[in-house]
Amino acid sequence: MPSFDIACEANLVEVKNAVEQANKEVSNRFDFKGSDARIEQNGSELTLFADDDFKLGQVRDVLHAKFAKRGVDARLLTLEKPEKIGGDKVKQAIAVKNGVETELAKRIVKMLKDAKLKVTASIQGETVRVSGAKRDILQEAIALVRAGVTEVPLSFQNFRD
Repeated sequence: MPSFDIACEANLVEVKNAVEQANKEVSNRFDFKGSDARIEQNGSELTLFADDDFKLGQVRDVLHAKFAKRGVDARLLTLEKPEKIGGDKVKQAIAVKNGVETELAKRIVKMLKDAKLKVTASIQGETVRVSGAKRDILQEAIALVRAGVTEVPLSFQNFRD
């Protein structure tokens, strides 16, 4: 029985490369000379440090530009509120999404059932497994999900016949 998985995950190697390139650009830029602006990565958690809110915005813009160059979708990032860490210094935590959230998975399953396609969708942890009788029906399901879910980038993996 043909099936595929719907997932939402970032390539962590590309994220790491983008963070390293952004740190390099921040350390070389003239407007950041003498400041403590940097980006730290701990797994899928990023932390931005800067001297004030304006420089924090500049560091965030540099990071977004590097993500765009490396092909990492900005919709995978969850920005937290900036917080003061002593003096004028600020930091901001950014989480990189990995896996389909439960609410979105339930919405995808409901969307496929409401479309009356002859497929079965089930939530398998952080992915949604869709299986059907024919490959054509699965391709219709992919088109339906692509059109219906635009807030996060979804990938369709493990296509099996």
